[in-house]
Amino acid sequence: MHALTSSANLAAAPDYVKNLKLIDWVSEVAALTKPDRIYWCDGSQEEYDRLCAQMVAAGTLIKLNPEKRKNSYLALSDPSDVARVEDRTFICSKNKIDAGPNNNWIEPDEMRATLNTLFDGCMRGRTMYVIPFSMGPLGSHISHIGVEISDSPYVAINMRIMTRMGKAVLDVLGANGEFVPCLHSVGMPLERGQKDVAWPCNKETKYIVHFPETREILSYGSGYGGNALLGKKCFALRIASNMARDQGWLAEHMLILGVESPKGDKHYVAAAFPSACGKTNFAMLIPPKAFEGWKVTTVGDDIAWIKPSEDGRFYAINPEAGYFGVAPGTSRSTNYNAMATLKENVIFTNVALTPDGDVWWEGMTKELPPKLTDWQGQEWTPGCGRKASHPNARFTAPAAQCPSLDPAWEDPSGVPISAFIFGGRRSTAVPLVYESFNWNFGVYLAATMGSETTAAAAGKIGEVRRDPFAMLPFCGYNMADYFKHWLEIGKKVASPPLIFSVNWFRTDENGKFLWPGYSENMRVLKWIIERCDGTANGLQTPLGWVPRYEDLEWSGLDFSPEQFEKAMSLNLDHMDQELKSHGDLFEKLKENLPRELQLCRELFELSLIPPAT
Repeated sequence: MHALTSSANLAAAPDYVKNLKLIDWVSEVAALTKPDRIYWCDGSQEEYDRLCAQMVAAGTLIKLNPEKRKNSYLALSDPSDVARVEDRTFICSKNKIDAGPNNNWIEPDEMRATLNTLFDGCMRGRTMYVIPFSMGPLGSHISHIGVEISDSPYVAINMRIMTRMGKAVLDVLGANGEFVPCLHSVGMPLERGQKDVAWPCNKETKYIVHFPETREILSYGSGYGGNALLGKKCFALRIASNMARDQGWLAEHMLILGVESPKGDKHYVAAAFPSACGKTNFAMLIPPKAFEGWKVTTVGDDIAWIKPSEDGRFYAINPEAGYFGVAPGTSRSTNYNAMATLKENVIFTNVALTPDGDVWWEGMTKELPPKLTDWQGQEWTPGCGRKASHPNARFTAPAAQCPSLDPAWEDPSGVPISAFIFGGRRSTAVPLVYESFNWNFGVYLAATMGSETTAAAAGKIGEVRRDPFAMLPFCGYNMADYFKHWLEIGKKVASPPLIFSVNWFRTDENGKFLWPGYSENMRVLKWIIERCDGTANGLQTPLGWVPRYEDLEWSGLDFSPEQFEKAMSLNLDHMDQELKSHGDLFEKLKENLPRELQLCRELFELSLIPPAT
């Protein structure tokens, strides 16, 4: 194990590490956190298998039945550490206004003093893992490199799946390359002779902190998900959104999919959806039987980095190499491709364990198993009154295993984007689909998008919560400045993508969904692609361009013109309420709000006034 150093020589790095800035930073962190050992991850399969075996021995992982799930494991977290902790997530910019009202802010020097105290000796008794990773294909001009230091082997193995991780990244970094430093600790040092626990974390104190000016991420106290896998939301969105603003590109909470017609014509679209709005299902959409010859392929399911090119278009990569998906609700009927991806080489977290060594979660099958071990390690039966899996239970799976994976998903040049799609969960007001008049109105569309809450824990059920661009928890700076950046970047390319809104969740007076959704969303997607080609008709409305009934393909689906009219209808009373809600959002962001968006709102309001008779 050439990459392991003892406490007697903590500063030593493997010979292949040439970046002095990285070596110095690792030495500084080691001096502060005082680990017993330092291990430089090389990203090999041997390393992955060895770390997994260590965690099985420690009780952190349960090895699943290899005949059911080859090379797969189950982790059960501490009940206090089950999700992102947004209230403990901070953007520590020099000036509070730069963080904006959409972020928690503490003065940087004050936060550094707090964190230095917490990190002092926090890795005592543990191994410090140095995890070099690339967000995006190695060497791509759209990719960027990070290095995470963590005292959690669970983080190391997840980062191997979620990113391009290991020695090859250091080869690309070289002696002078730039990297984003990411420091993480579970916040539970081990004193001499102290017995470790299966899921170490700090139950009382958690911080996830971003310093945008210096491009640093520090996370303390949690071992779970985006709190600990710092390449995920922390780097790929919060820090990257700052980098994108400064460097003239986009870091977005978007899926990327490809659509190929029977003639071989292909387009790529990027789409943003808040949680519980079918994002992963759309990313892995399987067209209905009536669409023989059409292919939908997956580039990414969650995050897109998008840069302008000299040919006048935007090109996008998926900066991730894996899927960190929500398990509950995922099934062969809701997302066949996701389930096929989970056959092997998967880390499951906080799902239930079957008696024969497989996994199960709510919604996976119609029939409930007679007996399970739940996510807290207790016996579970259908009548016990508890969920078998945590609602935020996850799977970490290699993207390369997805059956619908696009052949160009690792193309270092990225894929050209023809359209941006935005959609939330709305029972009224928002029609099934419409196309924005132009770029500025499209930015207004995305800036004011909202979604209705689906659980009382998230607020009043049915309450519309504004989630601009589906980026509200992830934008690393003032959201109003983010709007301005979007307005300006549309001018950087000769052929900016068209911008669309979709809403799969309109309901009738009885609360029944008007649109069948799932694979039938292909019918809307086909119209969007044909609008990009200039081959589909549309009707102009106050919202934008909409399809007529005859503009969509209906073969194989019994859906009447009357049903379509209900799914597409505009109610002036609802629109009036929408405009008031948009105004409330803009009031919160008024200090930096671009004037162009206020003008869009005023024009929209005028367009809704009925003509005089």
